[in-house]
Amino acid sequence: MIYGVSSILSRLLNYVVLTPYLTRVFLEEEYGVVSEMYAYAAILMVFFTYRMETTFFRFASEKDQLSKTFSTTSISLLVSTTFFVGTLMFFAQPLSNFLGYSDHTEYLQWFIVIIALDALAAIPFARLRLDNRPIKFAVVKTVNILVNIFFIFFFLEICPLLIENGWESLRSIYNSENRIVYVFIANFLGSLSVMLILLPEYRKLKFSFDADLWKKMMRYAMPLVVVGLAGVINQLINLPLLKHYLPGTDAENLADIGIYSAAFKLAILMSLFIQAFNYAAEPFFFRNADRGDAKQVYAQVGQAFALVGSIVFLGITLYLDVVKHFLGEDFHGGLHVVPILTMAFLFLGLYYNFSIWYKLSDRTIIGAYISVIGAVITIVLNILMIPKFGFEASAWTALACYSFMALASYLVGRKYYPIPYPMGKMFLYIGLAAGIYFLSTMFRNLLDDQFWLVALVNTLLLGGYALLIYILERKAIHAMFVKSK
Repeated sequence: MIYGVSSILSRLLNYVVLTPYLTRVFLEEEYGVVSEMYAYAAILMVFFTYRMETTFFRFASEKDQLSKTFSTTSISLLVSTTFFVGTLMFFAQPLSNFLGYSDHTEYLQWFIVIIALDALAAIPFARLRLDNRPIKFAVVKTVNILVNIFFIFFFLEICPLLIENGWESLRSIYNSENRIVYVFIANFLGSLSVMLILLPEYRKLKFSFDADLWKKMMRYAMPLVVVGLAGVINQLINLPLLKHYLPGTDAENLADIGIYSAAFKLAILMSLFIQAFNYAAEPFFFRNADRGDAKQVYAQVGQAFALVGSIVFLGITLYLDVVKHFLGEDFHGGLHVVPILTMAFLFLGLYYNFSIWYKLSDRTIIGAYISVIGAVITIVLNILMIPKFGFEASAWTALACYSFMALASYLVGRKYYPIPYPMGKMFLYIGLAAGIYFLSTMFRNLLDDQFWLVALVNTLLLGGYALLIYILERKAIHAMFVKSK
């Protein structure tokens, strides 16, 4: 619960403050540049960490292996991060030319340092989760967001104001013609603050490197790198594809990317729920793998996720008229894809539930196959559909990809590690939620988009859904409360 609340609140603080602000102070094409650069950063992050945090959970959960695994993993990341930083810095200009930012090599350079800091923080964060220390985890995550927000406002608001009032010395650190870079500098300062707070965790490092253990870990991790890379491709490759396959000019395409990215940020409210779930669930799954009723517990977790995820879907889509005000008015043109993306993220969450089997059974290569097929679906459908349907194609492609991955992982898992998920109930929750949403759109049209009437009807629909779920699950709910007493 603490992981969930802390993760959602810290990320919400970011989105509730920064997304409304940035979509008001930046033009659509400027926001498109920011979104595109973060997409590339997510891809680089997979290579920098090479999924060692999940590998750490797998091997550190074994008896008397925590200290050895922590040291071996940390040393591996320290060495590889140093290598990646040096290599990318050396090729920063050619890479910037390739990305289309030849005049702004500093964009890439800042991100190289940011990703390096985040990679080095990955294992200390993982140890906090494995050691059941969610309070510190939550505090550090929140500090990161607060520092980031503070410096964005400092650079974009306070510095110009002070310069106007005679603080000419600030011109040495502020250039009004390149405001985008200050978003990246603020991110760097946030990541630096996290690294400084987590440095004491490295005191547990014994500087002992177990080569045999490292080889086992790498064999386990390499397929997960493919999974992680495919996951980033599925989620973010649409941004560079939109830039190159939309029929407009570069400026028009970047504007569309900005609009789509803003809509994506609203749907990410569902992704925040999924991320919070993963923070707590992944170490829980590994710690309880030896329980006699482990598979039954995993099935119950999957059912609970589908239920809560369906409610989150309705909470976002039924109240989109309220949620949309987090964005600047110029970015409202992409609101129609928010329900599609939100449902896509719900299926992504189901995939995370269904995919636990290949991590527990050391069959990560199968997870890599599923993820690669998902990435192929994403790339092919985007290339085929973007020229005709614009950024709406990317939303439908995401839903198609994540639906396939969830179904494939479930079906293959039945052969290698069967978990008795109550699939009928899980898809009943999702199907009812989708039906409620479509019923809401019908009432919206009948009511001519009158805000208060639509809000009242949607609240009644949400209440009706909750009542129906209670009727269907009242025995389980009553049993839960009896146990809690």
